[in-house]
Amino acid sequence: MNQNKNIKLTQREIEVLKLIQYGKTNSEIAKEINVSTHTIKANVTQILNKLNVRHRVQAVVKAMRENIIDI
Repeated sequence: MNQNKNIKLTQREIEVLKLIQYGKTNSEIAKEINVSTHTIKANVTQILNKLNVRHRVQAVVKAMRENIIDI
């Protein structure tokens, strides 16, 4: 999927965003990709900041609209 040129997410952030899209919690994401919950919280904060949104659902919707992730 081609990422919007103005929004630069890392591969890890995209991976986390896709897992958020599937309704996973921070703890579930952390276990799935074998990192700490603290790391996931930091990733989510970065995603929200980069997408300029306040909530996880808004991040998923914006990422889909910007062709960062698929449905």
